[in-house]
Amino acid sequence: MNTPIVQLSSISKKFDSAPVLNGLDWQVMPGQVIGLLGRNGAGKSTLLECLLGVRELDAGSVHIYGEEVRNLSDATRARIGYVPQKSDLFDWMTPRQMLAYFKALYPRWNDAKVNGLLERWGFDQLMQNKAIAKLSGGEQQRLSIIRALGPDPELLVLDEPVSALDPVGRRDFLRELIDGVIEYGTTVVFSTHILSDLERVALDVAFLKDGKIALQGQLDELLEGARRVVGPGAVLDGMKLAGELRRQRSRDGSVSVVTQGAALGTIGAQPGVRVESLSLEDLFIEVTQ
Repeated sequence: MNTPIVQLSSISKKFDSAPVLNGLDWQVMPGQVIGLLGRNGAGKSTLLECLLGVRELDAGSVHIYGEEVRNLSDATRARIGYVPQKSDLFDWMTPRQMLAYFKALYPRWNDAKVNGLLERWGFDQLMQNKAIAKLSGGEQQRLSIIRALGPDPELLVLDEPVSALDPVGRRDFLRELIDGVIEYGTTVVFSTHILSDLERVALDVAFLKDGKIALQGQLDELLEGARRVVGPGAVLDGMKLAGELRRQRSRDGSVSVVTQGAALGTIGAQPGVRVESLSLEDLFIEVTQ
């Protein structure tokens, strides 16, 4: 199937006349697991909210499963799971009441999965009958994840899903995401600032910069093709390298060029020139600066 599940076309969004998304085009294909990366304030949450129709666009259009996001049918909404960065739970309810409420809204609610998650993630009977407002931030985030996974969504959108979880909670969530979601072919889009978590889960990464997707590709291929070429300006100034992402001159006159997917040939044999591989952290810094 080559039809995108999600299609964003020339979307723009401003806050107080400051552009956050700027004519952004993006698509998500069935079965993709995409990690969305960007600096703080780059607009990752805004992009995910616009993708889901939670936030109104200034321009452009978004389609999910072929439907305009502002007019999604109930059947299409039932195929989507969403965990926002900030909990939007009904905090006057108990976890048991809230999950019963959402079960009534979804025709395909997986009781076995929900009950299994409640048990594995420490929601005993006492906690299930406690007001959500009295739960800790990590407990509320785990409950938000359970709610999103309950209807076995075909498209799962996660905005910093582990920001309130401790290392044990993050490990448990990632295991569940891999074994209980990704292995079943669910399409997943998630933002995170924890690169080590992303490397464990994501097959694709997308870098958001200046309101657009600056770079996207399969994680392994991006890292395999990412190189930093460093050498004297006298040598590199006259070279235009294929796949350049960033070029910078140091005070000592040396030049650093970051490339992606370029065939560098014998450049590394030039006098004073060295070619370095990049980690995901290196690539993140270079792409988003």
